[in-house]
Amino acid sequence: MLVQCASTEEPYATIEIRNPNGRDALFTVKVNFKDKHGNPLLDTGDQVSVPAKDKTTYRVAVASAGRVGLIGRCEVDPRAAAVR
Repeated sequence: MLVQCASTEEPYATIEIRNPNGRDALFTVKVNFKDKHGNPLLDTGDQVSVPAKDKTTYRVAVASAGRVGLIGRCEVDPRAAAVR
């Protein structure tokens, strides 16, 4: 779930990942950074460890600092894939 999109002041998207499982898990999260018209600028992702039956807030950095000023919105894949 997207908590906050990236901006020039904060060049990262803040997301929340929930783990409904009964054991700790590593999730692959994906964030799509788009311009104000919805055109793709950057796609990035990371692997995040989340404790069992808990949630974690995580920051996904914009990979290209020069493009952060072009970002109009962020989209997060609603289902993070469990790696283990």
